[in-house]
Amino acid sequence: MTTTPTTAVAPLTTSDAEVLVAAARRAAEAADVTVSITVLDAGGHLLAFRRDDRAVLISGETSTRKAFTALQLNAPTADLVDAVQPGAPFHTLPTALDRPLLFIAGGVPVHRDGRLIGAIGVGGGAPEQDHEFATAAVKTLA
Repeated sequence: MTTTPTTAVAPLTTSDAEVLVAAARRAAEAADVTVSITVLDAGGHLLAFRRDDRAVLISGETSTRKAFTALQLNAPTADLVDAVQPGAPFHTLPTALDRPLLFIAGGVPVHRDGRLIGAIGVGGGAPEQDHEFATAAVKTLA
């Protein structure tokens, strides 16, 4: 039996990460919101990070945790908020992994050719704003 080789999906590169950070930053600045932005590759490794000097220090940790959550669950964190209420499917998940998850809007997975290649997390604005900034950034790679 002959198998047909499959074409590998190009990974998320540092250049892609820079594009994501720049797009999220532009969206946040247009709304006059100070944020931190984190981009992770498919393995959860940090590719890019930006924190404005005016941003609250914790916003950097928040953006990283949002990106990690979106990556691990392959879903925008905005879609997961209801799933983590007591008795819901993901209620005990934060203690099951070696890294904490964060179920607040602002984390968005990044896909290429239908496959998960990374995630972006934005923290510092209102959750809805962070989600909007991250989603706008991901659209720039499409």
